[in-house]
Amino acid sequence: MLLGSALAACAQLPPTQDPARPGAAAAAARETATPRFIGIIGTRAQHSPPFLGVPQTNFSCLRSFVDSQTGETQHQLYVSDSYSGAERRWKAARNNSGHPLRFIEIGRNEITCDGGCSYLEEFAASIPESELRASPQGLTVVFLAASGAEKRISVSAAQISAQLAAVNDGRNAARPAAAPAAQQTSSSHQ
Repeated sequence: MLLGSALAACAQLPPTQDPARPGAAAAAARETATPRFIGIIGTRAQHSPPFLGVPQTNFSCLRSFVDSQTGETQHQLYVSDSYSGAERRWKAARNNSGHPLRFIEIGRNEITCDGGCSYLEEFAASIPESELRASPQGLTVVFLAASGAEKRISVSAAQISAQLAAVNDGRNAARPAAAPAAQQTSSSHQ
């Protein structure tokens, strides 16, 4: 339950920059959101052409949040979607088999309405770790909008592998930090 609260606070973490080698399976970046929670932001992948040619738009990435005390981890497929025209209002997600995934609305902003409207929507789908681990060939998440639009985001095997390796590293790094606290608690009760 505490992890869910921390995720809400971490929802606005900006994804890291793309690696210097586009298309390479780079290791995910580790960011510490709070002393207790570790945010791991994966490699960005372009899901649509950059909006109006602006770099750092229309991308997706895996994000994971590790509770350094319990090891509990939440994984998300984060999407930044900029577009012109009618507002889409992304509202739901499902895996490629049609099973619903928890949809997370992060932000919806009107960029401009001078000569037609443009929007930026940020959203995510929560992906169970078991589903990531069971997808060594990659996976696809389908997002649904109130406008009737549908967006299919594919996550490559390389992205999943790099993310899970970074999460394992994050869990291993968190263990020594948790051990002294447990020893200190034991010592104080003697």
